[in-house]
Amino acid sequence: MKHTVEIISVKQITHDVKRFRLTKPAGYRFNPGQATELSINRPEWTDVLRPFTFTSLNSENFLEFTIKIYPDHHGMTEQLDKLGKGDELIINDPWGSIEYKGPGYFIAGGAGITPFLAILKQLHQFGQLNGNTLFFANKSKGDIILEDDLKDMLCSKVIFLISGKTEDLYLNKRIGYAFLKENVNDLKQYFYICGPEQMVNDVNDILLSMGVSPDRLVYEK
Repeated sequence: MKHTVEIISVKQITHDVKRFRLTKPAGYRFNPGQATELSINRPEWTDVLRPFTFTSLNSENFLEFTIKIYPDHHGMTEQLDKLGKGDELIINDPWGSIEYKGPGYFIAGGAGITPFLAILKQLHQFGQLNGNTLFFANKSKGDIILEDDLKDMLCSKVIFLISGKTEDLYLNKRIGYAFLKENVNDLKQYFYICGPEQMVNDVNDILLSMGVSPDRLVYEK
């Protein structure tokens, strides 16, 4: 089912990430971690649908998306970058296989953090973050989405990794076998993985080789 919604606000989060808050249709609900197909309510864009993950909670009176902008792709995000308060979008029903199943390790690369934002926010809201750890990989400090919020929620249970220029206070590593072997202490917990397709595939393969059961891997299939 399609819903036309209006942009309430747009905020710059990083140099290439924006947060869009939208009006919320009556009764519209989703599971934290889910996404929807979104289009722009303009004649040439209504049939161009792209998936974006909710970063708000059902308890909030707005819908929120935290979106990385790719101006050189000349596509949907370039158009979203031009929109502001009062412009309209079209959303569809929620979907997705990433949902919280129990304590575990959240492994995110870049904009792959977005499905975890709503999950972590909801766990934090209900005091249920204990037992969860976040590994968040980016190219540089400037690419880290909502770093302060994640630190406030997870404290010492978040590890930021930087693959580009060495930065103080951040690990200059990638999420590979050596890192996971050193930092994963419980192979029976759940592993929530989201990021570039190759990263997701590589991390899944590494975890399986370490003895993690396939039913403990949670990712968008």
